Amino acid sequence: MNSTQRTSQDTGLLEALGAESSSTRLQAALAVGTDPDPGFVEPLMARCAIEPDFYVRDMLTWALTRHSPEITVPRLRAELDSTCAQGRSQALHTLSKVQDPSVWPAITRSLLHDADDEVARSAWRAAVVLVPEGEVNELAANLVTQLGRGDRNVHLSLSRALVALGDAIEPALRTALASNDPTVRAHARATQRLLGDPDAGFDPSIGEAKRSVALGPERVQGAAC
Repeated sequence: MNSTQRTSQDTGLLEALGAESSSTRLQAALAVGTDPDPGFVEPLMARCAIEPDFYVRDMLTWALTRHSPEITVPRLRAELDSTCAQGRSQALHTLSKVQDPSVWPAITRSLLHDADDEVARSAWRAAVVLVPEGEVNELAANLVTQLGRGDRNVHLSLSRALVALGDAIEPALRTALASNDPTVRAHARATQRLLGDPDAGFDPSIGEAKRSVALGPERVQGAAC
């Protein structure tokens, strides 16, 4: 393929990434990832920040991971400071796939506590993948402060992130179990149950935890006799 043909093809792909049809955008992202070219990293990043379709966003992430980390990682780290919440969230999601250990310092407390739930969820997932062994306890203590936040999906994401850290979360969970907030206590208890039995399922665990919190420790003990 000569340079003129390549330029024409690239122009077509760039236009397709912004097409009205989600299937067209999906195919364009697939094509870019199949034949990675550094010139597409910036357009892929820009599209990640505004793409409304989940499946297209996932393909955009895949396409970025197909490019050299030496090119993508600095750009992804820069996006973590974006004022666009979706841009931050997608950058975190992509970094969790790239799994470059040098990124860990960029997963800040600010991101873990981001006011946007999707950003925070992406930060939790990235953090448990990238955290160095010596900082697991600190991360667990940090994540536990978010117990009780948001809706069911947010609760589930946080519980999964905590359980992925293993037994290191137990001291922090014990603190949360003594919280004055019943929602925090129920979420902590459900997470503790999942840690002991990952196959228990989240909804049954949270339901059981809420019943336990509502009954109180003494009535739960009596009910078990």
